[in-house]
Amino acid sequence: MTAQEMVKRQETAPTRQEETRTVGRVLTPAVDIFESDETLTLMADMPGVAKEGLDINLEKGVLTINGEVNLENRGKAVLREFSPANYYRQFKLSEHIDAEKSTAELKNGVLTLQIPKAESAKPKKIAIRH
Repeated sequence: MTAQEMVKRQETAPTRQEETRTVGRVLTPAVDIFESDETLTLMADMPGVAKEGLDINLEKGVLTINGEVNLENRGKAVLREFSPANYYRQFKLSEHIDAEKSTAELKNGVLTLQIPKAESAKPKKIAIRH
C-alpha cells in the first residue's frame, strides 16, 4: 500500500471520537426476573427512556430490549451531568412461552414485561383414581 493510499484511508475512516459520538455508550439495564406457574415477569430499570425510544423484540427464543435515552427534552443541566447512553439487553427464553399474549408497560423509568407461559409448560395436577 502506498503512502498516498494510507492517507486517503485515514481520512475516510472515522476517528475514535467520531465513533463514540455516533454510537454513544451502551448500558446494561438492571433486570429483576420473577417466575410463577403462569407467567414470567421481567422488570428493567431504564431511566430516561420514553415509550417512543423503546424496542422490544422476541424472536427464536431470544428477547432483545433496546432503549434510547432522550436527554434533549431534559434541559441543559441534565446534559452537563450525564453523557448520552442507550440500554441494551438480551435473554434466551424457554420455548414454552406464549409470545403472542405478552404485554409491556413503561412507567417512571421501569419497563415491566409480562410473558405468559404456554399451556404445555404450566404445572398440571394429576387426579388419583380409586
